[in-house]
Amino acid sequence: MATIIPVASFDCVVFGATGDLTTRKLLPALYHRFRDGQIPGTSRIIGASRSELSVEAFRERARDSVRRFVAASDIDEGKLAAFLEHLDYVAVDGAGEEGWEDLAAKLAERPDQVRPYYLATSPDLYGAICRNLSAHGLIGEKSRVVLEKPIGKDLKSARAINDAVGEVFPEEQIFRIDHYLGKETVQNLLALRFANTIFERLWTADVIDHVQITVGETVGVEGRAGYYDTSGALRDMVQNHMLQLLCLMAMESPLSLDANSVRDEKLKVLRALKPITPNDVQTVTVRGQYAAGAIDGKSVASYRTDLGGSTDSRTETFVALKLEVQSWRWAGVPFYLRTGKRLPQKLSEIVVQFRASPFSIFPAESFGREPNRLVIRLQPEEGMKLEVMTKDPGPGGMRLRPTNLDISFEETFKQRYPDAYERLLMDVVRGNATLFMRRDEVEVAWAWADSLLKAWADRPEAPRAYPSGSWGPTAAIALIERDGRTWHEELR
Repeated sequence: MATIIPVASFDCVVFGATGDLTTRKLLPALYHRFRDGQIPGTSRIIGASRSELSVEAFRERARDSVRRFVAASDIDEGKLAAFLEHLDYVAVDGAGEEGWEDLAAKLAERPDQVRPYYLATSPDLYGAICRNLSAHGLIGEKSRVVLEKPIGKDLKSARAINDAVGEVFPEEQIFRIDHYLGKETVQNLLALRFANTIFERLWTADVIDHVQITVGETVGVEGRAGYYDTSGALRDMVQNHMLQLLCLMAMESPLSLDANSVRDEKLKVLRALKPITPNDVQTVTVRGQYAAGAIDGKSVASYRTDLGGSTDSRTETFVALKLEVQSWRWAGVPFYLRTGKRLPQKLSEIVVQFRASPFSIFPAESFGREPNRLVIRLQPEEGMKLEVMTKDPGPGGMRLRPTNLDISFEETFKQRYPDAYERLLMDVVRGNATLFMRRDEVEVAWAWADSLLKAWADRPEAPRAYPSGSWGPTAAIALIERDGRTWHEELR
């Protein structure tokens, strides 16, 4: 069993308490941490939104949320009832004046609590909420503010949000959350690299041929069509999640696990990313948009149909990129990224493809000369798999075949692993910002993304259509295969 280390007593105020993120992720995550004994009994979760709800009505919504989004086997009715007793609610207008005195009075009941303010709202409200917190004297040394993505839609808007929040919160109290960084496998990536000399000494351009990062979704835009059409896959996935994964893969060893030491090294990777110019666009990028097709044997509509029948949307639902990190360690090693909606499976993985051996003592007919490959899975099941060549059992001579050294974390350690939000919420209470993005990280990532968006705008071409249920446009296959490589596609 894992050791559960309780955190300090806290009052967590969730703005946007009736929204989708709170319902699907935050309340189930907090229930799990309470059930496992990590949340002290003196803590409170205070919902805040414009909706006029009684405390009892909010608790009933929370009960429904837990029962819907937590596995039945993980629900303990006694502990669920006890958890709900720690929930409170205040009707507050984040951008206006109503309800703030009520919230201030409620927080004044326990002035010494750690106070995380989770902004599960539109980013347009971040500045106004923070200004109201300051105006009503609700920010102190034990306060933290959590910002959900997207932090802006470009560098200019990201700076405006950071400026507004930074006017009232010091940087060390601002937690910009990226739930991918809370996944067990992502943290194990740090352990894999920096606690095992066997891998760290191989983590160079001399040994690694290329790296692939894939984040696939089977769903379409669902109820987010209005937002998504102003965003697209680059802003929604690449600029934050995928660049963060690339940073962890490519960063140098930090001096320690101190938050700023880790983030300093990630920042160096972002600054070393080669910009994509208009002249590069056609050879190192592919934009796609899903057409009608089938997912799991069921017919699904096109993006434009999901958008309400629009015939001229140029928003990409798929992106494939070939990136270069301009450093001594990674010179000449391409990083291939792809992400998309309505792909064949929900999948997040990193593939490290090692170079083939320069010479083989085995006859060519004995095997296909498969080079070693390390596959790091973030979802659906978290784990790692190292593909090595072994002898085929039996007396048939020296025939080789690839064999997997496979680690599934849940199966290996025989326990449930906390969801990313569970871990990150507890890190906020602790004040540990290691797995959160610093302001300069966000802005350098946006500067790089802006240059690509401008390059696309300078060569205006419609995204390539791809059938739902496929791995994207055929041009994405050509992107990697023209280099003599291929995408790792192992359907499960």
